Amino acid sequence: MHLSTSPTRLRPFKQVDVFTATPYLGNPLAVVLDGTGLSDAQMQAFARWTHLSETTFVLPPTRAEADYRVRIFTPGGELPFAGHPTLGTCHAWLGAGGAPQSSEVIVQECQVGLVRIRRQGARLAFAAPPLKRSTPSAILLTQVLAALGLQVHQVKAAQLLDNGPVWLGLLLDSMDAVLGLTPDHAVLKNLGQKVGVAAVDKAQEAPVLIARSSQEARAFVDHANDQPIHPTPDLEVRAFAAPSGIDEDPVTGSLNASLAQWLIADGLMPERYLAAQGTCLERAGRVHLERDASGQVWVGGAVVSCIEGHVAL
Repeated sequence: MHLSTSPTRLRPFKQVDVFTATPYLGNPLAVVLDGTGLSDAQMQAFARWTHLSETTFVLPPTRAEADYRVRIFTPGGELPFAGHPTLGTCHAWLGAGGAPQSSEVIVQECQVGLVRIRRQGARLAFAAPPLKRSTPSAILLTQVLAALGLQVHQVKAAQLLDNGPVWLGLLLDSMDAVLGLTPDHAVLKNLGQKVGVAAVDKAQEAPVLIARSSQEARAFVDHANDQPIHPTPDLEVRAFAAPSGIDEDPVTGSLNASLAQWLIADGLMPERYLAAQGTCLERAGRVHLERDASGQVWVGGAVVSCIEGHVAL
């Protein structure tokens, strides 16, 4: 890999695992904690080399409200926003001695704008960016269903979801259908469309459970020791991102954010739920979704550090 003819220097680096409390069961993220002076081409080349779903570069903020700025790269290009890089970069920045301006929130600057992140015990959670959604065209839906091997009757609802990245969100009729998918990734890449599929746990489909109050929802954490106490997910999710250079993303914050905004707003999920992702990749990602009293959706999860050192860039 040829990055540049200019001299390299050692830069602080971490590789973290996001949406898991157990190393190597979530979604890995490479974080270059000092990206100053790197060109776009150098950042992109390094992201191709790591071949992780995302690699981030921390930079000084350009806006007074922000604590730091981040640029997010997939092997195939730069993203304006992504969820697991947001939490993973924040975790790495804090661990490297980053000091936020506020005791309430950490403010990240990225191409989509300012993203608020708050601590929830041992977890971090980001405020989902505003969502634009629309009905997909019949042509696109037909092409994507063919690439996924799905029949129309298996799809309960479909929406184009845009919170920076654009996902075609599909709500299927069963978790088994989600877990049994074997997509034609070459076709999805040619279509240029990232696809997120999800299905609700059958128990969640009872109207009385959908309507339950947040106070009655199952607890997410045993606050005495800050450990999860209900591992059974309410929603199973998969993310197919061949246009970004990754056939299937292990655990995807941006997709889960937009799915939550859609599904909660349409009464298809309660205001607080747990999503699972990565099952087919032998991961055990867990994403905590919650809509607060103001209507803001928060996307949370644990982050663990796996590798720490320096990278020559």
